Amino acid sequence: MNLNRVFLAGNLTRDPEVRLTPKGTQVCELGLAINRIWTDDQGVKREESCFVDITLWGRTAEIAGQYLHKGSPAFIEGRLQLDTWDDRQTGQKRSKLRVVGENLQLFPLKENPSPPRPPQRVGAPVPPPRPIGVHESDLSGETPF
Repeated sequence: MNLNRVFLAGNLTRDPEVRLTPKGTQVCELGLAINRIWTDDQGVKREESCFVDITLWGRTAEIAGQYLHKGSPAFIEGRLQLDTWDDRQTGQKRSKLRVVGENLQLFPLKENPSPPRPPQRVGAPVPPPRPIGVHESDLSGETPF
């Protein structure tokens, strides 16, 4: 049996970067910081942060680009993917784990939220986002890789 499922809740480390594939599907790259707070054996409060790169596709990418910005809280469900490549300078094999997000949950901001940014795509009007999450089935059918 195999299972590749990730659930992350945190805050964006940068504004989402949205672009279009040659076929016109939106893809969004963003970073998420997940904080962990605990008390050690001596009673000292400790905190650590984990930084994760995330890729979103299709309608999910579009919604992230419209409604999220640096510092926004978000819940992302997805899967791990290992990217591998040859380093251009050294020729060595490189690899990096990333999360391919399949569901996105937006949370209301606590103080002075900025208005949503207008869609980056020009042309046909964009339908309003679903406020309670987006599923991978909303994708246009294009295979991400």
